[in-house]
Formats: sequence, structure tokens, C-alpha cells
Amino acid sequence: MSHLIRPVITGTGLYTPPNSISNEELVASFNAYVAAYNVRYADEIAAGVRVALQPSSVEFIEKASGIRARHVVDKHGILDIEVMRPMIPERSNEETSVLAEMALDAARQALAMAGRDAREVDAVLVAASNMQRAYPAMAVEVQDRLGADGFGFDMNVACSSATFGIQTAAAMVRAGEARSVLVCNPEICSGHLNFRDRDSHFIFGDVATAVLVERDDLPREAGAWEIVGTKLKTQFSNNIRNNFGFLNRCDPQGEGKADKLFVQEGRKVFKDVVPMVSDLILKHLAELNLAPTLLKRLWLHQANSNMNRIIAHKVLGHEASEDESPTVLDTYANTSSAGSIIAFHKHNRDFAAGQYGLICSFGAGYSAGSVVVRKAA
Repeated sequence: MSHLIRPVITGTGLYTPPNSISNEELVASFNAYVAAYNVRYADEIAAGVRVALQPSSVEFIEKASGIRARHVVDKHGILDIEVMRPMIPERSNEETSVLAEMALDAARQALAMAGRDAREVDAVLVAASNMQRAYPAMAVEVQDRLGADGFGFDMNVACSSATFGIQTAAAMVRAGEARSVLVCNPEICSGHLNFRDRDSHFIFGDVATAVLVERDDLPREAGAWEIVGTKLKTQFSNNIRNNFGFLNRCDPQGEGKADKLFVQEGRKVFKDVVPMVSDLILKHLAELNLAPTLLKRLWLHQANSNMNRIIAHKVLGHEASEDESPTVLDTYANTSSAGSIIAFHKHNRDFAAGQYGLICSFGAGYSAGSVVVRKAA
């Protein structure tokens, strides 16, 4: 009888930008901008034709999100109230692009963990929310810089891009189309964030992660995680949206152009996404004949601590401990597609062979992805 091909995760990587912005620093910058704005438009505000801006606070941010700091590619531009966006110098076409450079760092870590040479990789996927350009594909650039053979392509399913990428890689491995697939999730989320908006200026950070998915019968020295099953779901919603693109080019920082950056109806998102994700996970476990009690850990998307707390409670049937549902949100903020992979990368070394965990992401679209893994011997 021929061997049934099973996909396994053999390596992960994490690139963290060197610059970090604390809530205290972010609030000081935002409030300075608010004060200057209100002085500048004092007459219009007094006449009732313009609304005064309200200051933010550290307490507001932490209560609303659980975020305390975030890593960013550029700190100076974000905190400068005359700029309030990352200032990242444009590179020539001959230089490695910023997004690819971040992905390469995480990718090389994943390959090193798996004990693989890049020439053994058959396919490269760059699955992320915020692509630096339309084409050539970021994945093909990463493939070239690594020296990998085969093919590469980009994917965008917003915050669920990583889990959708893992599912795609697992399917290619099962079908025999590839032996080894590298999934990279580079995110410069600060580039699409409106740092002048009190309700969202604190949400995102920058980072890159990578996951290597391979056939389980390839020789390896390190441990692995069997991908037991994947389940995906999408449901259209305008409650999280970014309209910036080549069909509607403009200055996204200009007045009246807020929808060209990240915008969301936070309360609606919370109300819609929590039951959607909880139901997806429970249905997925039922399809795999796995009781929720068999899950040692949930590596959830890192968007909002309150959302994760409720989702974990609905899945596990009790208030989850930090060990059962670890967070990296406090120091990384929301890193879109990379969040659940950061949590998995940092919090999986205590698993014994045979123990189960679940990687889950969710976000704009709406989209949600569930990946059940089991530690292999």
C-alpha cells in the first residue's frame, strides 16, 4: 500500500522590526496633533461647522484593545505630528523590496529550523494583507532572493491570509504538486493606518512570519506538526475596509479621504465575528471528531483581547488561561495575517507528541481560517 501523504509544519520564522512605539509615546503624539488641530480650526469649531477632535489616552487604548506597544518599520514619521505616517524610502527596482526583505528574514529562520536548504523548496506563497505592489508578485521576488526553484504567487485574504496560505500549501502537498511549500506573511500594517483617527490609530504594528509546510515522509532531524485539518470561511462585509488602490489613487492623508486607509465599524465587527469564528472552530472540531477538551492551546488571531477571550471561552467552555490562549497583542499589536503565527511560533515548545492545538485567524472580508495541528513524534 502506498504511503498516504500528510502535510506537516516543519519550521516557523519571525522577523520583528527594531523600532517599538509604546502607548505613552503614541498618545503623546496624537494628543499634540489634536491640540494643534483644535487651535488651527478654533473659529470653525466655535461656529459649529467643524467638530473638535478629542484626545486619546493610554487607559482608553488598553481597555479597548489590550495593546500596550507595537513594532514598526519607521517610528519617526509616525510620531511626527506634521507627518503621522511611516516614511519608508523608495527603493530602486534592482534592490530587494522592503516587504520581500522582511519576508526573507522570517523565511530563512523557518528553513533553518526545519534544516532545509532553499533549493529544496518547491513553492513560495506570500500571503498578506498589505502588498507593496501589484506585480511582479512579492512571492516571486522572495523565491528569487532565496534561490528556490519552482514557482511562487501572492495571496490576500486580509487578516486570514496566513491560515488560507497554510491550507493552500497543505492542499498542494497532499495532491503531490509540491514537496515543500514556504508561506510568508510580511505585514507593514502601519502604512495603511490612519494615525489621525482616535478610534484606530493604535491598532496595528509591523512584522513578518513564515511557515514551512512539507510532506511528512521527507527526511528531517527536527520535530514537526501534522496538519490534521483545515477549514475556511468567508462572508462579505463592509465593516472592515480599505479603498486605496490604483483605481482610486489620491492622497490618503487628505481630508475626506479616510476610507483610503483602514476603517472599521468596531462594534459591528465584534458582534459579527465572534460568533462566526466560534462556530467555525466548533464545526471544524466536530468534523474531525475532536472534542474541544483535546486542544492544549489556541493560537488565535491577535486583533483584540476581548474578542479572543470570548472566542476561547465559547470553544473551550471555560475562561481560558494565558497558557490555553496566549497573547502577543500587548507587545506586537494587531499584525494582521501574522498574529496567530507569532503566537504559534512563540508558544509551542512545551507540547508533547500527540497533543493538539489550533491556529485560527479572522478579519476583513469577513474571513476566517482554522488549522488544527498535532505534535508529531
